[in-house]
Amino acid sequence: MRTLLVAIPMLAALLSGCASHSADVAGVWINESAIEAAVKGGNLRQALLGMGPTLEWQIDSAAGKATSSNGFEVAEGSLTATGKGQWQVSFYGNGTESLALDGKTLVQAASDTAAQQSFVRTEAGQPASAPGASFEHRLYEAYMGGDWNIDEGEGTGAKVHFLPDGRVEGLPGIDRYALCLGGDCAAMSGAFDSIWLQSGTQGNAYILQRGDGQLDIFQAANQAAADEMPSLRPGPVVWRLHR
Repeated sequence: MRTLLVAIPMLAALLSGCASHSADVAGVWINESAIEAAVKGGNLRQALLGMGPTLEWQIDSAAGKATSSNGFEVAEGSLTATGKGQWQVSFYGNGTESLALDGKTLVQAASDTAAQQSFVRTEAGQPASAPGASFEHRLYEAYMGGDWNIDEGEGTGAKVHFLPDGRVEGLPGIDRYALCLGGDCAAMSGAFDSIWLQSGTQGNAYILQRGDGQLDIFQAANQAAADEMPSLRPGPVVWRLHR
């Protein structure tokens, strides 16, 4: 009996040790390095691309599924464990990506088209969201957050808040915004960053320039012909804000 009583704690300790070394990659992972690069200034899309192109992973290890987002495109694939703390994501007819856990960091291995990328897991218990939404929420918080004051334009002197969920408070006639992270809006604005500002169901694209504590919003002047894809460039200043 004494031998049995000694063996049980030893077995429990062994099982506990095995559990502590198990790797679970499930969850939502965001590219915090890309956000940090964007906040430092310069062109937003170039900063994200320089630390990307993948901006978020959503992984359901129980279902064997993984979804990646680059800000405007979503790719879904199957997840397969290839070793301790290592996985391969096979996209349906479009290549593979290798993932590994390094402590609390998810590492996406370098490939022929991109350098190695790293991701941090969002807080446990966060509700499920559309692919890319968690990254966008965190980017908006870091890039647009804070107390802004209107120095020039309608509402001069008012305080403005750009909320992480895409709402705007204090900007006259505007209640929603969205940063251009890629896709058609990027093609139309070229080397310039753009922002979509909306009131109700109506909105327009504007050119955005964010500096050290300053945010300039310009009218988007279209330099393309009527039968060409729009080519947007900065027009007159609509709002100039400082933080």
